[in-house]
Amino acid sequence: MSYLFFKDIKQEEFDGFVKNREYCNLLQSYNWAKVKSNWDHMYTGVYRDNVLVATGLVLIKRLPLSFCMYYLPRGPIMDYKDKELVQYYFDQLKKLAQKDHCIFIKFDPAIHVNDYDSKSYNTNRYKETELYLDTFKSCNAIHLGYMTSIADTVQPRFQSNVYSYENINETLPKHTKRLIKDADRRNVQIIHGQGELLDEFSRLVELTKSRKGVPLRDKGYFKTLLENYPEGGVIFLATCNVYKLNEDAKIKKGKLEKEIAQTCENAKKKLHRLEDQLRSVDKDIKEFKEIFSEFGQENKDIAIAGILSVQYGNTCEMLYAGMDERFKKFMPQFEPLITEVTRFLGTDFYRNLSYQAIPAVPAVLFVFNLLICLASIY
Repeated sequence: MSYLFFKDIKQEEFDGFVKNREYCNLLQSYNWAKVKSNWDHMYTGVYRDNVLVATGLVLIKRLPLSFCMYYLPRGPIMDYKDKELVQYYFDQLKKLAQKDHCIFIKFDPAIHVNDYDSKSYNTNRYKETELYLDTFKSCNAIHLGYMTSIADTVQPRFQSNVYSYENINETLPKHTKRLIKDADRRNVQIIHGQGELLDEFSRLVELTKSRKGVPLRDKGYFKTLLENYPEGGVIFLATCNVYKLNEDAKIKKGKLEKEIAQTCENAKKKLHRLEDQLRSVDKDIKEFKEIFSEFGQENKDIAIAGILSVQYGNTCEMLYAGMDERFKKFMPQFEPLITEVTRFLGTDFYRNLSYQAIPAVPAVLFVFNLLICLASIY
């Protein structure tokens, strides 16, 4: 068998290969380099007997004194059981790194090592995990371990997945169904679009950033994502019409006051129930009034939560989410919104997806620490 290594694979062939592989990942797509425009990049690949058998999007961070680092997010993409192929790919990449004064190569392939319910955390590993580790280590890679803190890795190791089902409603837990009913009761609607929803989505993310005190992306970054993934990028917004809710609440308030006036004083249980309902309605009306002070008392929909997702190959990544905390009792976030995105997987827009990832992971992280002589140190 003959091998050839290239660093300029064309987009059609590159994406065609990645999309049809077990380890398909958005972060190894051709256009991800355009999203990460502050890095240089290479589209590497290996041909075996004139057939493409491996690819790797290599992001290059330039460092002081003409040095640099290489990073392959969720890559490279290949059959990790093919030890000869893995060895050849990294041998060739290290040769490039030496010429480029690269001090280390970092990669975190999306190797799936465990599955468990969110309530049943465990540290089990699939049997093949050690095989993969041994293969990478034979290339002089250093495994940095199974870190549990998100601060220790570039990409999160733990990822919440929702798998695609034909009848998603039948698979929902009771708790989720209850939250969806709560959202429905408040007339929460889910809409989807692209650039036309950028302003509202960015506003929600900004609110989340301020509330959580964490750095998140801005409108310009979201716009770049949608421009580079026009066929897969979608913004989902949960909206509600507070004006209509307020009108309904005022009608309900009038009915409750009338029923209370017509109820005998001896019917204490009924009076207590009606008075509780009235207090709840009064509380809602007060909250609606506060919302009107910012958004105006108009008959219009208000965006209260949102998700930006990107489909690539047979996967869908929910990359960013935001919510207006003032509407948390409307239950627009998490279950209702994510469930609607999941339902969307069955439409013509998202076809044949195996899973969607909720923002939370590859299982392993490796680093090649390279000096000019390619000595592997850490």
